[in-house]
Amino acid sequence: MRIIAGEYGGRSLKTTEGPGYRPATSKVRQAIFSMLEARGLYWPDIRVLDLFAGSGALTFEALSRGAEEGWFVEMNKKAAALISENAVKLGVAPHRYRVFAEDMKNVVSKRAAEPFDLIFIDPPYGFNFLTPALKAVLRFGWLAEGGFICAEVESKLPLPPEAEHPDLELIANRAYGQTRILLWTAKENG
Repeated sequence: MRIIAGEYGGRSLKTTEGPGYRPATSKVRQAIFSMLEARGLYWPDIRVLDLFAGSGALTFEALSRGAEEGWFVEMNKKAAALISENAVKLGVAPHRYRVFAEDMKNVVSKRAAEPFDLIFIDPPYGFNFLTPALKAVLRFGWLAEGGFICAEVESKLPLPPEAEHPDLELIANRAYGQTRILLWTAKENG
């Protein structure tokens, strides 16, 4: 798997295999980043939270494009170790990333010290982890005002009730084969 653009563009990432583990294809990653940039996301100065990080490709892509900081949350210890290894191999400065080798609930089920501008939610297919992840990030203040949540789920997954949360606006709902990309923005208060 290769990073598409930016400082690390063209560089390869090591990946692992396992149940429910399916790294985003370059076509899907390109679509996600095009959608975000078309909606005005400016990479420098943003913080990214990646739940169910897997290979970390989405957040490495964001860091490559200039994101200030990325947090990777991946409970598979082997995948989390590969994320750390890839960060070192790419030369990502240690202050720009953190890797949490634990269940996302342990990380986001407490009040955020500082909210994130972009949250990726890319759960393994067939488990419907989108609902608990959305509930937690909204309840505990993980999403910055005007920020984005980008979910990559199976195309046939029905939208959970949290998708219609009063603090969110669904701005993209696109299918790419067996994958569906859902993109929300946080409504600004006031």
